[in-house]
Amino acid sequence: MYFPYVRGRQYELLALRELVANNLLSKNIVPIVEPVKLSPTLVNMMAEFIKANHPISIIRNPSVGTFLSDYQKVKQDSKEATYRDKFEEQYKDSNIIKSIIIQNGCHELLNYWGEYDIVKKQDMLVVATNRDWLWLYEKYFESEYPKFALIPDESVFRRKIRRSKVLLDDKFKKQERNADYQDVTDEFFSDDHIYYIEDGFVGFSDYSIIGDEYSDSGFAPYAVAIHIVYFADDKSLRVKHFVSDSNEDIANPALKFYQAVEKLTKWYRNEKPNIEMTFGLKTFLNHYDNQTYPGLGTVKKLSLMHHLELMSKYLNEE
Repeated sequence: MYFPYVRGRQYELLALRELVANNLLSKNIVPIVEPVKLSPTLVNMMAEFIKANHPISIIRNPSVGTFLSDYQKVKQDSKEATYRDKFEEQYKDSNIIKSIIIQNGCHELLNYWGEYDIVKKQDMLVVATNRDWLWLYEKYFESEYPKFALIPDESVFRRKIRRSKVLLDDKFKKQERNADYQDVTDEFFSDDHIYYIEDGFVGFSDYSIIGDEYSDSGFAPYAVAIHIVYFADDKSLRVKHFVSDSNEDIANPALKFYQAVEKLTKWYRNEKPNIEMTFGLKTFLNHYDNQTYPGLGTVKKLSLMHHLELMSKYLNEE
């Protein structure tokens, strides 16, 4: 099983919502969302997964963003209160996997869930990536184990967490600037989907083409980069980077996008790589043919959609 980990920005939530609404997401894929704020986009995405009867993991104690403070500061009879109430109701649904990061303060939530029998241990997904908090995992899950436990590929975690392990690794080699991808236009991405069972895991997880690094501050980039994952001949995954050329300033992002998507289109149509058509890829090609600019958030959304649909096709054939 594949557990793509996203941080719950708007374009990530929209990507998941569109995939599940259009039946493009395999049942072998369980997205993990670490919400960064309480928003209508979040609750609408959750509603779509519930409607499709498709499981999704929602982390209840995110380590980044403003979700927790948004949740706690909601005023009654406000529109935010409506989002909070919808979130609370949807979180009870069986398609929502109750999930938690093993970190400072999480024992309060675990104890609350256990004391009031809100969430059974065997139904939880836990993210255990901090060595300093492994003692809490061992204490709380001493006799009953979570449904899934995401861990890094390190010996101390493999020794202490022996059941229902999901391999979590950041596969995307993020560059400091988008223009820097011009120096490495094609590189290895992952082969965890080939070896995870052999290595003793029940699933694998990564941060797709976004990476683990999180920032809540936006800025206008000098360069536009499109990241497209594809299968090599040995079934490993590689990622191709298509970067704009006019990168001296932040002017004319539409031109920058067209330069990048032109390179993507020529690569796909002329070199004919080992890649199945996906909704995301098709939309990129349509933007090139029609000379339309969807906005930078949509560029990231389409790249993410392409990756997850590509993995859906692969896992459905396994």
